[in-house]
Amino acid sequence: MAANEQHYVLPTPKMEKPTKVLIVVSPYYKDIADNMVAGAKAEIDAAGATWDLIEVPGALEIPTAVGIAERTSNFDGYVALGCVIRGETTHYETVCNDSSRALQLLGLQGLCIGNAILTVENRKQAEVRADPKDQNKGAGAAAAALHLIALSRKWQQSGSVGFKSSDEYQIAASDIGKGTPTA
Repeated sequence: MAANEQHYVLPTPKMEKPTKVLIVVSPYYKDIADNMVAGAKAEIDAAGATWDLIEVPGALEIPTAVGIAERTSNFDGYVALGCVIRGETTHYETVCNDSSRALQLLGLQGLCIGNAILTVENRKQAEVRADPKDQNKGAGAAAAALHLIALSRKWQQSGSVGFKSSDEYQIAASDIGKGTPTA
């Protein structure tokens, strides 16, 4: 994001029922991680939710920790925080791509995850993105998780995601083969 660009930020959702979020952070770059955690905690607190925090060694371990927590605990959503700064080897691409892909796959399975594993060229870029007074990516990831939790709850309550189920359609005998179901 360019520093002079403006963008729209959705308002923080207010949770109507208790909400518990797990913040999973890799403190490899401790100062950067601490800033992102501060932003995430503030955003979760502002929504009236609660949070727990765990640390893992690196960005590649974040998706595994989220998966373990989902199977063995009772969290409503997850915030993934870490930082990968480009180095001299291709390890950067592996860590960036694989951690992101694993989190995306967990999300596609229905987990509510906000991802702020920063992938940057240098420390200065990371500092700006992690700073709660600047780009505040930790808060952005927490907000993303909260929005996904709210969306998931909305659809669970209504029992519908906007599509008709197959048993809501009745196909008239004269319409068979025409591809035009009648509601």
